[in-house]
Amino acid sequence: MFTEQRLTQAYKTAKVEYFDKNSKYIFFSDCHRGDDSASDEFAKNQHVFLHALDYYYNNGYTYVEVGDGDELWEYTDFNHIRLAHSDVFLGMKKFANEGRLLFLFGNHNIYLRKNKYVRKNYYSFYDEYNQKRTSLFTDLTPYEAIVLKHRESGQEILVVHGHQGDLMNDQLWFISMIMLRYIWRFLHVVGLHNPASPAKNLYKRHKIEKNYKVWIRNNKRMLICGHTHRPHFPKAKELPYYNTGCCIHSKGLTGIEIINDTINLVEWRIKADDDGALNIVRTIVRGPEKICKYQKDNFPEK
Repeated sequence: MFTEQRLTQAYKTAKVEYFDKNSKYIFFSDCHRGDDSASDEFAKNQHVFLHALDYYYNNGYTYVEVGDGDELWEYTDFNHIRLAHSDVFLGMKKFANEGRLLFLFGNHNIYLRKNKYVRKNYYSFYDEYNQKRTSLFTDLTPYEAIVLKHRESGQEILVVHGHQGDLMNDQLWFISMIMLRYIWRFLHVVGLHNPASPAKNLYKRHKIEKNYKVWIRNNKRMLICGHTHRPHFPKAKELPYYNTGCCIHSKGLTGIEIINDTINLVEWRIKADDDGALNIVRTIVRGPEKICKYQKDNFPEK
């Protein structure tokens, strides 16, 4: 019940983003960018992510980061994260300079809901080489949710991180953050996993997905989220629940694309060609499917 309330609240206060058949979006979540230490799970996929960023920038996509982009629970100083992954932030800056960057905050970067924190850390940074402050994401406004609304059909897609209503990662997030920062961060390095995280807890993950599908059924809207780290693309007649997966899989990263009024689940990973040379390859795992198909199949007009 609380998940229903939290999602409805997020929907009512969401930024509305209009789209049409010419719009292109890429949704990535759960990068968990760290300081390039042993506990930084993003570091192994940084080059794959950079290649994907270049592809989406050059092909005119809007980049939507669906929460937990930066691991602000584990690492108290954002500057260490920015320095460790400076190329990634410069890549995202190109999207921001052209108005093609949307940031959502999740539980692990919930500090982004504070305007003061965003202004201090994300608007600009000190360039040590040139010894001056340089703009980064000027006037960045992170959101809890966005609603994609089709200009012609009026069909809506709610986009949230996915922690809404998850007790230990929503209402009690501060306790989980303390536990992760001072205990589980170090235990994770030796192979132990945080039980509060749905990424490693099958019961929590299924419970979250079940609650989200209830909201979809009751509110008759598509939903794109992350949080569970489990990619999901609905089959025929299933409720339109989509999950981006995450960017810290051992084999690569996954995301959701919207292009030409269709939706895809994609995977980026390193593969060897016939000659044994390693290449970064984009693969469409599921789709493309017409976005309007899910509205017609699940919520037909009476």
